[in-house]
Amino acid sequence: MTRTTELPAPTLLRFATAGSVDDGKSTLVGRLLYDSKSVLADHLEAVERASADRGREAPDLALLTDGLRAEREQGITIDVAYRYFATPRRRFILADTPGHVQYTRNMVTGASTADLTVILVDARNGVVEQTRRHAAVAALLRVPHVVLAVNKMDLVGYRETVFASIVAEFTAYAAGLGIPGVTAIPISALAGDNVVEPSAVMDWYSGPTVLEHIETVPVSRELAHGRARLPVQYVIRPRTAAHPDYRGYAGRIAAGSLRVGEPVTILPSGRTTRISGIDLLGRRVDTAWAGQSVTVLLEDDIDISRGDLIVPTSDAPATTQDIEATVCHVADQALTVGHRVLLKHGTRTVKAIVEDIPFRLVLDDLSLRTHSGRLLANDIGRVRIRTAEPLPVDPYADSRRTGSFILIDPGDGTTLTACMAGESFLAPAPADGSAATVDGWDF
Repeated sequence: MTRTTELPAPTLLRFATAGSVDDGKSTLVGRLLYDSKSVLADHLEAVERASADRGREAPDLALLTDGLRAEREQGITIDVAYRYFATPRRRFILADTPGHVQYTRNMVTGASTADLTVILVDARNGVVEQTRRHAAVAALLRVPHVVLAVNKMDLVGYRETVFASIVAEFTAYAAGLGIPGVTAIPISALAGDNVVEPSAVMDWYSGPTVLEHIETVPVSRELAHGRARLPVQYVIRPRTAAHPDYRGYAGRIAAGSLRVGEPVTILPSGRTTRISGIDLLGRRVDTAWAGQSVTVLLEDDIDISRGDLIVPTSDAPATTQDIEATVCHVADQALTVGHRVLLKHGTRTVKAIVEDIPFRLVLDDLSLRTHSGRLLANDIGRVRIRTAEPLPVDPYADSRRTGSFILIDPGDGTTLTACMAGESFLAPAPADGSAATVDGWDF
């Protein structure tokens, strides 16, 4: 029987694109797919026909990602468009997010699981309000890597001074948000400069192209080395002649690693036991890592069901019914104090009530406003929630997977709010209700 303890190589990169309206996000993605030969022939033919119908001589590469009829008609992105492609060096899951203010919530969806975010800026307009919004969302979601792609350099004569000025302004703003570092790349998505191939007209730039950077940027292994968490999705009991007593607990490891023989605790019950075996893709292994879907066998028969959490006994999180979180409200209906909701954390869903909304973030100037009492669509704010049952929620700063949860409308199942547990910004708003600046936020 094959056994392995080797940490799998991180060959997959999840990344998202963001930026203001008409900054060229879809064209960048289309150019990336087209020049890296990641477009199927029939898809390209359909885009060429659609482009010809509009009187265009060359294919409109933005149509490779703008799939909704309304998007094609308006020339904008409305929904998050996911694309899967690969190069010899790495596999990618790309989320092309919309730029309109009313679709800021879609950027939260696309960037919530991203290892990297590409924020586009039109070289003619520089850093605008929506650029700052997207930078703030990337900081709140703790996206590990941020790329500033200064697009449409062909429309400003490929001038280095324009690029340098935009980079200086953006990096100063990003530093204030706590973003650890920014990789800036001057590009022309329409002409293909520095997207897949190096530009022949910007010899003053010696850095990587967009493709080179996303192929080589290190993918964080902190999930694999963090606190081990296995949300149970399904209990496997075949009860066959070959496996009469088999009882396994299946799920995808959210963080850390699990080993055979390790003492574990089942939450929220608090019962303890040891791991007697780990099955991975039909084979028995000694160790399993974050991101792998496994079936765990335990030494003792314990009442475990979907929604329970298997964690190392030496590193078990505390359970609580009182949760404070930074949230982005994504539904059209408002979230208000006293709102009764369902809270989904991992594979567990419980009833909850919104006890307080201490303040919200004003996206126009990144100030904090107190005593708002409610959150509207796209609002980012702070909430205090009381749950009907104890939950083992990690701080979002420790784990993006087990520190996040969503609020759901119990009536129709609509997702209301995306939540990040713990402190996302440090400075409290003034008691008099006036605005507090973004200085002092602890991302």
